[in-house]
Amino acid sequence: MKTKTSIIGAGNVGASLAQLIAYSGLSDVVLFDIVKGIPQGKALDISEACPLWNSSVSVKGTNNYEDTAGSDIVVITAGLPRKPGMSRDDLLQANAEIVRKATEEACRVSPESILIIVTNPMDVMTYLAWKVSGFPPERVMGMGGVLDSARFRTFVAWEFGVSVEDVEALVLGGHGDQMVPMPRFTTVKGVPITELLTGEKIDSLIQRTKNGGAEIVSYLKTGSAYYAPAASVFEMLKSIILDEKRMLPCAAYLSGQYGINDIYAGVPVVLGRKGVEKIVELKLEDSEKKKLEESASAVRNLVEKLGL
Repeated sequence: MKTKTSIIGAGNVGASLAQLIAYSGLSDVVLFDIVKGIPQGKALDISEACPLWNSSVSVKGTNNYEDTAGSDIVVITAGLPRKPGMSRDDLLQANAEIVRKATEEACRVSPESILIIVTNPMDVMTYLAWKVSGFPPERVMGMGGVLDSARFRTFVAWEFGVSVEDVEALVLGGHGDQMVPMPRFTTVKGVPITELLTGEKIDSLIQRTKNGGAEIVSYLKTGSAYYAPAASVFEMLKSIILDEKRMLPCAAYLSGQYGINDIYAGVPVVLGRKGVEKIVELKLEDSEKKKLEESASAVRNLVEKLGL
């Protein structure tokens, strides 16, 4: 039986993700949005491309949550995008109401689903979705770490003039200005970049990674990134649906790991058919641990602003 994935929010991220899923044939897709006509039109367009991709999946657009019933995975992308000069955190109150409603409705009709949250501020919205859903924490996760690590990989590869396939990168912490790129665990063909670059150059790559989303917003003016976020979610979906058990950096619920309690933050996890099947604890140096704790504290401050 085919897997069913519902995407809540048919904007650029949601539609790009639906396209990736349909192209791969990975899962049937339901694309939901509150705006009438938008999900239906985009779903029809993607469906008409499926014969050219030799893909036999179903892609349906809807304004009715009942059509998402029985989903194996629900991805929440709905929310307001950033505009130039805005931080991810500026979206807190407005997007909290959107995510709360989406979580309530999606979980009502798909009580056994796995939730992946994309909406910013992502770590806080993931915590909110976990609270609202009542799901076990391993079935609720956020996307940010995969995206941030992909951006870090990109900039490192450009710096060395090598294929991105030869670069592995790791970014921990919240998906915001206090994210924690980890040079010691970022390698070019297995060699840590701390052995290959000066501290000044590493710092510049870290800063560009932290500013990766804002840099795109500054170019687009009226929207935010969507191709790389959609590809990041797709990587997570693939690992879950195919039970690949990939180790990916995702926003996961921490209950003592890394000395952090009752918060969602980006850490390496093993993703399989049950969701977050394992949280991988790395041995961090004191300076790295301090940065991760500071990042988690920033997430906690936003959680407290919502009164959760």
